[in-house]
Amino acid sequence: MWSLTATTVEIEVDGVRDTVQTHRRVVGAVLTDVGLLMGAEAVVEEGAEGVTFVPSAASRAQNGVGRVVAAAGESGVPAASEVRLRISHDLEARVTEGLRVSVERPQPFRILADGRETRHASWAESPAELFEEAGIPFSPRDQILINGELSDWDDPLPQVANSARTDRTGGGAAWELTERDPLRIEVNRSVRLIVYEDGIPYTIHTLADTVGEALREAEITIYLGDGVQPKLGTPVSTGLRVLIRRSTPVSLLADGVLYKTRTQSNSVGDVLTEVGVGLSGLDEVYPSLESELYPDMQIQIVRVREEIEFEDEIAPFETVWEGDRDLLIDTLEERPGAYGITRERYRVIYRDGEQVARTLEDAWEAQEPRDRVRVYGQKIVPRTFVDDTGQEFTYWRVIRMRATSYSAATAGVSPSVPWYGYTRTGDRMRKGVVAVDPEIIPLRTRVYVPGYGIGDALDTGGNIRNRRLDLGYDDHNLVLWSRWVDVYLLWPPPPENEIRWVIPLSPIEPQ
Repeated sequence: MWSLTATTVEIEVDGVRDTVQTHRRVVGAVLTDVGLLMGAEAVVEEGAEGVTFVPSAASRAQNGVGRVVAAAGESGVPAASEVRLRISHDLEARVTEGLRVSVERPQPFRILADGRETRHASWAESPAELFEEAGIPFSPRDQILINGELSDWDDPLPQVANSARTDRTGGGAAWELTERDPLRIEVNRSVRLIVYEDGIPYTIHTLADTVGEALREAEITIYLGDGVQPKLGTPVSTGLRVLIRRSTPVSLLADGVLYKTRTQSNSVGDVLTEVGVGLSGLDEVYPSLESELYPDMQIQIVRVREEIEFEDEIAPFETVWEGDRDLLIDTLEERPGAYGITRERYRVIYRDGEQVARTLEDAWEAQEPRDRVRVYGQKIVPRTFVDDTGQEFTYWRVIRMRATSYSAATAGVSPSVPWYGYTRTGDRMRKGVVAVDPEIIPLRTRVYVPGYGIGDALDTGGNIRNRRLDLGYDDHNLVLWSRWVDVYLLWPPPPENEIRWVIPLSPIEPQ
């Protein structure tokens, strides 16, 4: 009869559903029967906005101080020591056949902070809200890990799924056979450091292990020339004082190289010593060595040197010809000439390799010019030679010449002109007539040409210049010549005023 008259109610706890049969008339009594609420002896308090606080059976069994929130579709703001349930119906709602009641229990947490473990159940939505509710102090600079994963204080808390309970083997409601593992939340406390930068203090919080890592984490740039005490590798500890002495950025231009550095020095001279740039002689420094440094100061070194330089002004020499009666004809001797040298001495000043001043200090004649003298021989003596026939000839000069040949018909003169067949001297053209340059061989001079024989210089020609010789023939016995030969000028010599002592080297005999 109890079963026939009972009402069937479906209860869902944390997503786990089960059905119960009850003769209770209100929801609160049903939940008390299934062990979710404490019972009739519980003190019920009415809160704001229709929220009802009722002690829960589970809370009393655990710590005796828990409470349950029962509100239709709403959740209240929990107090630090309260455990609340979210119930879909009011506790005084009437029970009807097939009624569905939803109950949500707060999420369990396992908080590790300051070397202690705290267990807490809460409806908190973020770590910050959870710590405020649990009464655990925290700083936004502290590091928080949820199940080993880094998180922020305002990030939403993840929900943990139900798992089967290992301590229950018998029967009971379906939700009693499952449980939710507590969410592990771990806090790494930040360390407070006091930083003095050029005497100005400020505070930073860090989770780093060393001073250098803490400064980098705080985005405090440390330059190579900066001084930091204690050293960057020093382990951090709460209240540690870090002194930063900032270096001064300066630039130095020297020897065409731009140096950019940071320094703890106080003066320009100290910077040069630190960088290893030396000064010598007349070098100039801007600003001066005693000048105090200021940020982004530009220092310049001008290299100054003084040198003595010499310049020579060259005067050309002349070439003169002189005859020597003791020197055999066609012999040349040369006495070298010398340039005239006027030497000047200058004092020159250079700044960074560029000449800025040049002063003449002295000038003198270092060497007088001397003419180059070419001496030609004027001594004539009779000499002899024997030709291929054994005949002996006496000559006074021999000249190496290029010989060609011609006759009246090949001389380029028309037979119709009156002077056809006559030479320059008026003689008839024949074998034995030789055409010469009168400047080299005077007319009517007798010559001997090997292979030709004796000839008389009786003719000239337009192309017969300097060392050219044209050998004459009759038209019937013309022999063609084109060779270099030694031409002997036979004794006696002409008057001295008709002798060309130095014969030009034209044309030049091929070697």
